[in-house]
Order: sequence, then structure tokens, then C-alpha cells
Amino acid sequence: MTKPRVAFFDFACCEGCQLQVANMGETLLDVLQAIDVVEFREVMSEKSDDYDVAIVEGSITTPHAVERIKEIRRKASVLIAYGSCATIGGVNGMKNNFNLDDIRGSVYGEQARYFETIPTRAIHQVVLVDYFVNGCPVYIPEFVKVLKSALSGIPYRVPDHAVCVECKLNENECMYDKGITCLGPVTKAGCNSWCVNNGNICYGCRGMVTNPAVDGQKDILEKHKIPLAWVENKMNMYNKACEPDREARLNVEKR
Repeated sequence: MTKPRVAFFDFACCEGCQLQVANMGETLLDVLQAIDVVEFREVMSEKSDDYDVAIVEGSITTPHAVERIKEIRRKASVLIAYGSCATIGGVNGMKNNFNLDDIRGSVYGEQARYFETIPTRAIHQVVLVDYFVNGCPVYIPEFVKVLKSALSGIPYRVPDHAVCVECKLNENECMYDKGITCLGPVTKAGCNSWCVNNGNICYGCRGMVTNPAVDGQKDILEKHKIPLAWVENKMNMYNKACEPDREARLNVEKR
């Protein structure tokens, strides 16, 4: 049986998700038994225009990137967006807080006129995406689960409940009870509360749940005397590119 031909691509990103995949260890050997990797810039020099599955990291930030992702989408039977930059805009989306000409001037100085840019967009805001692997970087067990789903032609739905659910299942002490603020109550699960398990907070890199427990979150914030603006500002770090969707989901009255 011919293995599915898989190509990895990157746009505006740090390429950390590609490194995460490259560093999978023994699990990578199992993955390679099921697929034929024909392009993966982080680990090989070969390239190919013939692929079945495109796995895309990074957000869309230039007119050239728009055309390139459309071409990738045209060639691929399946497109997987992986990592925060690709799925929700990521850190790159913070650019959308500012005037684009100011951003170009800050980065390129007097040469700014030679560099085109557009508001940062997640992949699905430009082309159809079949599967999403959220996170910064991706959580490898979820990446493998999504890849299996894609190769089998079955759907994978990103969990749409809060990271707090996984924290409780993992018997973590709540960061708020430690006097530390955390975005777990409003962030999509699926990472097995990876950061909190290792003593860190949730930074919201997986995006906001569709229907956050607004009243419960307000109670937490009021109990610990944390302003709502803090949560909104922290969500901005990863979610600015998808802000219209985020604002619609948040729907919280400021007090």
C-alpha cells in the first residue's frame, strides 16, 4: 500500500512546532511507518510539489503568503493547521494592535516601503482547514491523535471545555489558590493541562472556549481581586488575529 505523502510548511512563526515534531523521539519512528514525508524544511533538504497532506505552521502576514497558502490548499487533499500561529494567529497577531505602517517602520526603518504586510490572519481565515492542532508549541499526543484522524478520514474536534477540567483530573492545585493568575478557566483544553502540570500558568495559547463560564470566571476574578481587563489583555497575546471571533465569544459586561 502506498503511504500518504505528507509535506510540512511554515509561514510567520518561530518554527517551534516543527521542532516539537522533529523531537518526538521514538514516537516519530511510529509516525514515519504510516506516512511518507516529502517536505519538511527543519529536517530535510528535499522538496516536493506532490503531496496528499499539508501540515502548516505559522500565520499569514503578507500578500505573498496569501497566494502561497492558497496554492498549498489547492494541491493538498487534507490541510492540517498546527500551532497557535496557524490556528488562532498566535503571538504574531499582536501586530494587529498597531497601525501597519508604524509596524513596518519599526521593523524595517527606511527600507519599510519595500516590505508589504497585511493584518495577521490564522490559516482558516484565508483557506479551508480540515484539522486543527492548537498550542504553543503543539502537544505531541494531540498531534499524533489528529494525524491518525486525518489519515483515517475521521473527524477530530478540538475539546471545547476549559483547561481547568484537565487540571482537576490531574489533581493540580489551582493557580489562583496559590495567588497566581491563570487563563485556564477560559482556554480550550486538549493539552492535558501541560503547562500547569509543570508548575507554569496557562497563557491561553489554545484559544478561548466557545462558551466560557462567564459568571464562574467573574467570581474567580472578584474573589482574587483581578480586573477583567487583565484577562482580556493576556488573551490578546495569542488571540489577536481572531479577535472578532474572540469578542463575540467573550460577551462579558465590564463592571
